[in-house]
Amino acid sequence: MAVLEQLIELTRRLGEPANDFVILGEGNTSARVDEETFWVKASGSSMRTIGPDGFVQVRFAPVREMLDAGELSDEEIKDRLIQAKADPRAPGHPSIEALLHALALSLPGVNFVGHTHPVAVNALMCSVRAEEAISGRIFPDEIVVCGPAPAYVPYADPGIPLARAVWKSLSGFMDEHCTAPKTVYIQSHGLIALAGNPVEVENITAMAVKAARIVAGTYALGGPRFMPQRDVERIHTRPDEHRRRAKLVGQPPTD
Repeated sequence: MAVLEQLIELTRRLGEPANDFVILGEGNTSARVDEETFWVKASGSSMRTIGPDGFVQVRFAPVREMLDAGELSDEEIKDRLIQAKADPRAPGHPSIEALLHALALSLPGVNFVGHTHPVAVNALMCSVRAEEAISGRIFPDEIVVCGPAPAYVPYADPGIPLARAVWKSLSGFMDEHCTAPKTVYIQSHGLIALAGNPVEVENITAMAVKAARIVAGTYALGGPRFMPQRDVERIHTRPDEHRRRAKLVGQPPTD
């Protein structure tokens, strides 16, 4: 299946109302095409009903350059994003969050990205304990699907300030863990799922939402009891869990 077809299918599934991941025009998705370009949801498109015209192909280089461009007005940002389109004549324009997708897709092993605003996740991210609430893992399957730790981003103004804050968090995570995070939590904003294929993006999002619901529930009984780090590392590195992780995303296991 072509990359765009896979992205359309992923986006519609993430946009299903029953999931409670997004409403109205919220959220966006992206997928790497090659080293130079990526598909990203166009501004204003609905994830639930999106089709091919709801995506725009964008060049990585001019989007990344915006991070080092100093202060840009909203109009200048809009113009630069339009100029970053691979085909200037193509319908649709990338939204300001194309910046986040360009950064996430630049990480090793990341080919698909899903950015959503799940109610369960934002119940944590909009609380006074946002960072604390995701500071540990609470059950084994969360580790298997979402990795041993998330990245966290304090609130920043959507646009270049947020993109810079996300890049700071991603870079710090890479330095510490030598791999890309599977989840990025943004205070008062939402969730980003990063993965090698669309099935994994959906799995990560669903598991992150389940974990958020459980964590929220634990605060009624005194707060979360996070798993000890030694147990987290044990689950993360167990060969049988590696095989199960591969099976969950439809990939052959590696022994």
